[in-house]
Amino acid sequence: MLYDWLKALHVISVIAWMAGMLYLPRLYVYHCEATPGSKESETFKVMERRLLKAIINPAMGATWIFGVSIAWLGHHWDQPWFWVKVVLVLGMQGAHGGLARWQRDFAEDRNRHSQRFYRFINEVPTLLMIGIVILVIVKPF
Repeated sequence: MLYDWLKALHVISVIAWMAGMLYLPRLYVYHCEATPGSKESETFKVMERRLLKAIINPAMGATWIFGVSIAWLGHHWDQPWFWVKVVLVLGMQGAHGGLARWQRDFAEDRNRHSQRFYRFINEVPTLLMIGIVILVIVKPF
């Protein structure tokens, strides 16, 4: 019963993490158009900070806590698919770190990237998520 509750909480956490990871780069795309110091730019800064601090970061932490608990209780450590999933989740963690760094850049009015860059970055979490879901559901090896 505990295992099922942990899986449910893990899925909820992943959904929240992914929602933020998919939305934040879109905010960056629009923020690129705003003039630094403008009311619009300042609004984007607040939205980006709140999304990262109140949703994405806690959801990521909960995802890790519940995920490690599931792996421990389910004895997944000896399964090859699990280790490939871990690598992809670490890639997601890296994408998360990049989004956090770019949020700080925008907060300090020193964005160095174009809208095109953020449009491309927006696809990275999606591709990682697809790989992770396939590994967990299909367990191809």
